[in-house]
Amino acid sequence: MKRILPVVAALAFSVPAVAQTVDSQGAKLLSDNLARYFGKQVFDMGVLRVSAEGGAYKIVLDIKALVDALPDQKPLKFDLAPYALIVKPRSDGSWDVASDFSQSMSFEFNGPEGPQSMQFTIKDGKGAGVYDPGLAAFTSGTSSMAGMTMTSREAKQQADVTAGAGTATIAATKSANGGVDFTATQKVSSFVETIKIDDPDNGMNFPITLRTPELSVDAHGKGVRTKPLLDLLAFAVANEDEAKLKANQAELKTLLQAALPVWERIDGNYGFKDFEVESPVGKFGAKQFSTAFGMDGVSQNGKVDYAIKASGLTIPQQTLPGWSVALLPTDVDLNFGGANIDLDTMAKKAIEAFDLNKNPPLSDQFGDALVADFLAKTPKFVLGHSTVKNGDIEVAMEGEMTFPGKKPDATMTVDVAGYDKIVQALQEGAKSDEQMAQAFPFALAVKGFGKTLPDGRLEWVINTKADGSVTVNGAMLKGADAVQDDSAGQDDNSNGDDGANGTDNSTGGDDSDGGDNGGAGAKLQP
Repeated sequence: MKRILPVVAALAFSVPAVAQTVDSQGAKLLSDNLARYFGKQVFDMGVLRVSAEGGAYKIVLDIKALVDALPDQKPLKFDLAPYALIVKPRSDGSWDVASDFSQSMSFEFNGPEGPQSMQFTIKDGKGAGVYDPGLAAFTSGTSSMAGMTMTSREAKQQADVTAGAGTATIAATKSANGGVDFTATQKVSSFVETIKIDDPDNGMNFPITLRTPELSVDAHGKGVRTKPLLDLLAFAVANEDEAKLKANQAELKTLLQAALPVWERIDGNYGFKDFEVESPVGKFGAKQFSTAFGMDGVSQNGKVDYAIKASGLTIPQQTLPGWSVALLPTDVDLNFGGANIDLDTMAKKAIEAFDLNKNPPLSDQFGDALVADFLAKTPKFVLGHSTVKNGDIEVAMEGEMTFPGKKPDATMTVDVAGYDKIVQALQEGAKSDEQMAQAFPFALAVKGFGKTLPDGRLEWVINTKADGSVTVNGAMLKGADAVQDDSAGQDDNSNGDDGANGTDNSTGGDDSDGGDNGGAGAKLQP
């Protein structure tokens, strides 16, 4: 299904505009237009068929016909009914699109470790929307299903998935800067997935069950270059022959440039209510759990963002020592990603430089120079404002890291409310746990480096430099690494003098983090 669904989506998004009259001539024209994106061979094989029926066109995708045409390595069994789209031209040039995607699929084949199989069923699946060929996108669309089941079997693992009723929507408009802006939502009820692993070679034998009464998905896109991407697909079909592709690589470069930046921004979020994970060690759960992802397109100053949020966390305590319960998090909000990511320069230089008549199309030297240029723009890892909470304890942190000279240069600010309670828990653990007995003095030492903020929280501003030095709240914790002198005839005393460098860097560290003015503490205020 992972391969079939993208084909169906591409099919839906590539429906071209043809004459208003629905007849056999229009069906032929529609077939010819679709062949630009999928090739004529799929029509000759019966994988795609177009016919005029009842005032609309019926586009049929028959994956089984494709499987049957495979010369070898066919599945032991493959059963999948053809998928049909009913499309009808509208007076404004757009299309009404409808489908019944109720489906039952099963297949079996011999994998490297034995037979594998999958069964997939969608009950009462229906979809309808309005497709605009000018935008190469659905301006509106809805779908629903009554339920879904999926089972897969492998030699050492099996999975069972069930879901209840679900709905989905999609909408798109023309973007101000080219391409389309879109929103998509999906909700599925009563989602349950059970995974059983039995791998004697690795000593693994356990089941895991994931369960949520509601799974939701929200996605937003800005400036998605749908039309140029379809043009690239048509070019790929028209230039399948290697010699023809090499001869037309100038056109390919033009199409690749036109597709940039692919999109301006895409964001998505998966949300789970009353999420539970049942495992052999107990039940994990969260009242609310979500994961989010966002990514700029190909730009000179791009960003990538991830977020993991959970509230009302529950963690099985039967396998944990009693003293640790007070430290178990109940709420987590983690935000991280990257910034200053220059993919635009890399992409444009690579498009301009590649030559399909050479092997490889881009030289190793060019690739090395491209990477060096990318790193010179100072891309950085960013830890956004993140918190971990439990009762009166809250740990907040944020920071960033760059890699000048391929060595990390990082600044991080950590604020803790209720640090004394952490120390008390460790002190209790030290009575019965040798590792905690070793950690307890360290926790006291860390507190000594902290700065008390006006609200009583403790704060640590940590700076690590590419030279190896580390400062905490302006105090040198570690000096710069010794500078290695590879000059011939030098003895080891040259390294011994490098201690002065650590002293010099101490001053630089104080200046770089602004002394102990506590400004980062204000920054971390919720």
